[in-house]
Amino acid sequence: MKKDKLKPMLFSVMKTYDGKKFLTDLISGIIVAIIALPLSIALAITSGVGPEQGIYTVIVAGFIISFLGGSRVQIAGPTAAFATIVAGIVAKNGMSGLALATVMAGVLLIVMGLLRLGSLIRFIPYTITTGFTAGIAVTILLGQIKDFAGLTYPAGTVTIETMEKCKAIWENIQTVNIHALIVGGVSLAILILWPFVSEKIPGSLIAVIVGILMVQFLHMDVNTIGDLYTISNKLPAFTMPDLSFGMVKNVASDAVTIAILAAIESLLSCVVADGMINSHHRSNMELIAQGAGNIGSALFGGIPATGAIARTAANIKNGGRTPVAGMVHSIVLVLVLVLLMPYAALIPMPTIAAILFMVAYNMCQWRTFVHLCKTAPKSDIIVLVVTFILTVVFDLVVAIEFGMIMACVLFMKRMSDESVISGWKYYDPEEDPDGMELKEIPRHVRIYEISGPMFFGDADRLAGVRLKDFTRVIIFRMRGVPALDASAMYALEKLYDRCHEANVTMVFSHVNEQPMKTMEKSGFVEKVGRDNFRKHIDDAIEWASKM
Repeated sequence: MKKDKLKPMLFSVMKTYDGKKFLTDLISGIIVAIIALPLSIALAITSGVGPEQGIYTVIVAGFIISFLGGSRVQIAGPTAAFATIVAGIVAKNGMSGLALATVMAGVLLIVMGLLRLGSLIRFIPYTITTGFTAGIAVTILLGQIKDFAGLTYPAGTVTIETMEKCKAIWENIQTVNIHALIVGGVSLAILILWPFVSEKIPGSLIAVIVGILMVQFLHMDVNTIGDLYTISNKLPAFTMPDLSFGMVKNVASDAVTIAILAAIESLLSCVVADGMINSHHRSNMELIAQGAGNIGSALFGGIPATGAIARTAANIKNGGRTPVAGMVHSIVLVLVLVLLMPYAALIPMPTIAAILFMVAYNMCQWRTFVHLCKTAPKSDIIVLVVTFILTVVFDLVVAIEFGMIMACVLFMKRMSDESVISGWKYYDPEEDPDGMELKEIPRHVRIYEISGPMFFGDADRLAGVRLKDFTRVIIFRMRGVPALDASAMYALEKLYDRCHEANVTMVFSHVNEQPMKTMEKSGFVEKVGRDNFRKHIDDAIEWASKM
């Protein structure tokens, strides 16, 4: 397998870069910036921070990740997956705590890349990523019902956890605002139908424009961003987070969650992009870029960032083929921030909610969820459903932790069920003439066939090996054993002690590479005798017959 280069993809593609490629990257970067503008504002608001924080994230993290990244076409910025996590951190520890958690996550991502752990992300089961992605989508949808319906909550109502949001919606459903429902409904209809009209102009931009016009000219009584937030068009400024030991301890688990989620989502986005442009990304360099981008975002007032699959796909569809497109999209948003950000105050909150409804729908993967429930093994379905429920009811940290533990335990159970230690059946040629082509085994020899990995989950199966009074040699055929761990090695050593006491010799046939190394390292090969390890079962039987 070719080793991943720790070299930004930009430095590689610039060798053949020309004016024609720059023009296509420029056009794609501008289009993606237009798409990213309303999304970044919406995701920042649902994350519990100001609208400009979303733009800061795209400007700083988006530029750094494109500049240093291991993908040709990755577009980075705030994503829906982080929304509930960020909102929880801000509620508990404020913006300073979020900045520190993001910086720590960035450092972890860089370390992961330097240690070349990019390929290890594939060990997170698909059922877990599908489960928590669907769970995040549900939490985002529930969190936007208030603004979509124009609900009014009493002062002091806490709506950080999903269950708290559900309770608040239920208790205040009578405060629904018809004007908000109309604006939200029209915006949602535009988002659903606009792709049939044009794919070049993003539907979210049209929905924002129409929403503003409805509020301004039809005098709709709905909240706008300006009613709830103070809009700033200042460029991002450097801010140092609180580095106290107490704060580090408070946000440590959040930092790990951000790092893992950023790694998973960015590398998944890279894989999707590779399939669309027939390329191959550098996963470890991408992790380093994600780390640097998140550190930069946190130090300049932004929120966590990662690769955005939808924006990356839009970049590819509009002709972007190098990291220059991602850098252009960040630069364009600098101009938008300075010149147009004050107008963001006019955007109705129901329109923001409608945009996030569509984000939640697109990320929920309900078809994949249903397909897995219909076709996957029961153990995988349990992991999928439990991860989904825990994400909705508790949070992503609990869901990933519990999901991984369940997936590992169920996988070990499945592997244990596949492992078999079975003795060969003996026959009488006079009574069973159909068995004439079977192997002839001396009476003093017993043969056991072992299939599947030998690990702690099924090491006790060796205790089931029976020794007859007339048994003098016992052969273990291990051609079906790909791996052997310390627990199984210990069980083999205990079995050797039993055999040694009963004056029975152990012979092994066709021991694969990994089990053989484990046996040699433990000194088991020398204890049994190297001559008693034979390459083939026929050789082992012949060797045992001479004893």
